[in-house]
Amino acid sequence: MRETPNFTGWDATVIHREDSNTERLIRQLRLLGVRVTLQWAPLGSGALPDLVIVDADHGWDDLLPWRDAQPGCPVVALLGSEAPGRIAWALEQGAGAIIAKPIAASAVYPALVMAVAIHQERKTVAERVKFLEERVRLRPLVHAAVEKLMHVHGVSEERAYTILRDCAMRRRLPMEQLAAFIIGGAEPLPEVG
Repeated sequence: MRETPNFTGWDATVIHREDSNTERLIRQLRLLGVRVTLQWAPLGSGALPDLVIVDADHGWDDLLPWRDAQPGCPVVALLGSEAPGRIAWALEQGAGAIIAKPIAASAVYPALVMAVAIHQERKTVAERVKFLEERVRLRPLVHAAVEKLMHVHGVSEERAYTILRDCAMRRRLPMEQLAAFIIGGAEPLPEVG
């Protein structure tokens, strides 16, 4: 993330009992243009807000709907304790930032920016991992296409791989896709050049 976000028009759900901390937090969020809902009940799995701010001191495992999964939105934890278990709980819930209690107005905006940046980075990494896992899953197709090229053209494995790679680059296709076309018979074998 290269620029700090503008939070005007964002919806935030604060999952915390009402107290002086939530009053300061809500006041600061509203100054940033955020629409705030305060609740002390589990967040539903339906339409998620743009941002969740959760009490890590008293939170429990089913408070947020994404247990053992990536959070569906940026998460900020409110924490007044230094207990390792509470910090670990906040991290398990996907918190990208922590605001210490008692809440200082100056801590809110930086925590929101950090949580949004961490959430976006996690999404980017997850998408990249998914892409790479798919490529690894399709690697046997590339190997089969290389073997077919080796057999038909009588070339070494390295040369067959080079032929496949060069053809994929010329056609602007991923090697895995071209290999699938060759193995499936939908694509003629590339010529040795």
